[in-house]
Amino acid sequence: MTPLPDSASCRCLLADGSFATVTATRRPRAGRADVKCSGVPGLAGAMQQVVRLARHTEAHADSRDQVVLGIDIDPGTRDWEFAAVLADRMVRGLYRAIEPACANGWSDHWQLGRIDGHTIGASAATMLGGPDGIAHLGALTGQPDVASVVSSARAWFPLHSGGINDSLGWVEVSVFPLSAVDAGDDAIAVPGLDVTRQLAVRQALLGSRDFDRCAPGRWRTTVRFAQPRFQGNSYELALVMADRLARGREYVVRGRMIATGTSSAWHAGQVETVEGMAPKCALIAREATSGDRILLPQAWQGLLPAGFLDQVRASGATVACVGQVGMF
Repeated sequence: MTPLPDSASCRCLLADGSFATVTATRRPRAGRADVKCSGVPGLAGAMQQVVRLARHTEAHADSRDQVVLGIDIDPGTRDWEFAAVLADRMVRGLYRAIEPACANGWSDHWQLGRIDGHTIGASAATMLGGPDGIAHLGALTGQPDVASVVSSARAWFPLHSGGINDSLGWVEVSVFPLSAVDAGDDAIAVPGLDVTRQLAVRQALLGSRDFDRCAPGRWRTTVRFAQPRFQGNSYELALVMADRLARGREYVVRGRMIATGTSSAWHAGQVETVEGMAPKCALIAREATSGDRILLPQAWQGLLPAGFLDQVRASGATVACVGQVGMF
């Protein structure tokens, strides 16, 4: 067996003809985050998210090593994304290239293993991502596009802070089937959130999966939030419902699944109340459209603001106050 390299580099050819170089270093994980990125905070955070999303459709997950990535300059564009993904795979032995490898490409769907495009013209020495180049990551090793194997679902929840920026935010859960040997908490990735919030997301998902007795280790799971900076845990019911939809545990609604609620016992399927009933109901009533399915805590039943149900039903949406997850 060929030993894994301690580090690997991939260059990115930029539009002005210069190069940016992404370097990935591998070290024993020792309880640390799976991916760490150094450099300008905004760029480092984006790189960490890209790499974590791109790992979603890998056949096997090996959590023994931590990968630390860095880039020597700030390109100012998204050209570097494909190079970062390649450097991460090269240092873990999942892709072998004759260095110095060079790539240019970006994607809004890394969790599907797809590469959406590139920002330079044709180049004989550069791998280009997109429909006219490397369209999906499986093509790097002669494998088929596995995007069809990934199941994704979104649910919406009220983002309420008492201002003009109140809105419905979404949480998206994407699941990829795994073998039993890949089971475990590390199969759940939540790019873009701090460590405390990532742990809360993992605990809610694993607890709710225990409740429906559908083996929690069967899936590699990636969770994304439209707005990663928010307070409180009222998103949890939306998270659980998105996960159940993605795993085929719920009927798909015509419109959006809109939910708010939390639980201290997701393993029992319980749904508990959250604060801010009046403003959250006002926001939901204002945003609801035909086909939406709205789930609220059972504790709110009988306390809903006057006219809320009539307004929501007039929009063509439906409402249920629930005390437990299940087939709604």
